[in-house]
Amino acid sequence: MKKHLLFLLFISTQIAFCQEKIDSVLTLEEYIGFVKKFHPVVKQARLVSSEGESKLLKARGAFDPKIAGDYSRKNFKNKEYYDKINATFKIPTWYGIELKANYENNDGIYLNPESNTPEEGLYSAGISLSLAKGLLINERMATLKQAKLYTKQAAQKQRLLINKIVFKAVNTYFLWLKNYQTLDIYNNYVINAETRLQNVKKSYEAGDKPAVDTLEASINLKSRILDLEKAKLGYRKSILKLSNYLWLANNIPLEVTDSTIPDTNTVHKIDTTLKSSLSNALDFSVENHPKIKELELKKQHFILDKKLKLNNLLPQIDFQYNFLNTNYRELGNFNTANYKNFLQVSFPIFLRKERADLKLTKLKIKETDFDISSTKIIIKNKIKETITEISSYEKQQGLMEKLVKDYQQLVKSEERKFELGEGSLFLINYREVKFIENQIKFIDTRYKYLLSKSSLFNTLNSFSL
Repeated sequence: MKKHLLFLLFISTQIAFCQEKIDSVLTLEEYIGFVKKFHPVVKQARLVSSEGESKLLKARGAFDPKIAGDYSRKNFKNKEYYDKINATFKIPTWYGIELKANYENNDGIYLNPESNTPEEGLYSAGISLSLAKGLLINERMATLKQAKLYTKQAAQKQRLLINKIVFKAVNTYFLWLKNYQTLDIYNNYVINAETRLQNVKKSYEAGDKPAVDTLEASINLKSRILDLEKAKLGYRKSILKLSNYLWLANNIPLEVTDSTIPDTNTVHKIDTTLKSSLSNALDFSVENHPKIKELELKKQHFILDKKLKLNNLLPQIDFQYNFLNTNYRELGNFNTANYKNFLQVSFPIFLRKERADLKLTKLKIKETDFDISSTKIIIKNKIKETITEISSYEKQQGLMEKLVKDYQQLVKSEERKFELGEGSLFLINYREVKFIENQIKFIDTRYKYLLSKSSLFNTLNSFSL
């Protein structure tokens, strides 16, 4: 099915309209809904959270119970040198302690004496732990905690990424609206220029107007047609840009057709559509901004790393203790006289590597603190700057609206005078040019006002909500 037919289907399911009577209107709210739901980049942003969840699952795997087994046998010249079986079950726990159960059954004429076991085998149960380095925090614990932090960071990154793409999409919609209104103005004035040329020709043929007026009216029409073609080009380009953000399920792109138009009342619905207002900006706490939250989580990551580096300054003391028994049915009656233990101690003399790692981590924490402070100031100032812009553009719109009405009155007055034979076509065209210029300026001012609104919501990260 062709792209434009798919888009018409999409419009028909979302907007109530009569195709034969009016054009289909794509509102900003509907447009944002489709961008958030179907745009591939938005879907890609949601994968960030899935990635965080996968990393968390991987980190938790370090605490999974493990079963291991070894079997080795040697026969040479009809002699059984050895036959060894070793099966182990381990349960890692949070604080560097590992629970362990073991079964050994060894035999052979050349077996190392310390490996000898009773005929039915030897069972053992015990623990292994680090008494200094690795007791309160170790690589396994730190990895799991960091994975949990990464999951939270991923959620904030997702908000920022979705907000960014929706912000660009909204600004593209505003450009489409601006170019549509500009095109509508030039369409109307081409019609006016054609009507004026016909009227002037009739007056010339009746002997009421000079021939030069027909030439001037013809030049004015050509100028209006040229402006219309430029407006059509701008409008068509904005349609193509808008289509970049419109998709259906299964990554099917949509193409906006000429029968689809923007909502010309968008400026009056902007706060409702984006579900925000200036009061929200004034009450906004920068601490709640996802960028700040992301940086705070990044700092927690380094703080956790700092604890691990501090722990690495401690000596490595590994200890194991296992009770021994020959019958697994009597595991609850281990004799403390039957045991096997192990102790290993190691400690670097200078600790240069460990001290350097700790120093680098402290520097990263300070760097993140500076980043948090500067980002807070940037966000606060951006909010203030945008609020000032919005206030200024609101005033400019009021003034521009009055100017447009005044120039419209001037044009009407000149046209009336021309009809009475007192004015000139040149003066009408001059007034009309100024009238058109101010209408375009008014549309441009409204466009900048909408951009400042979207910029505010982008700074507040409202688009991703």
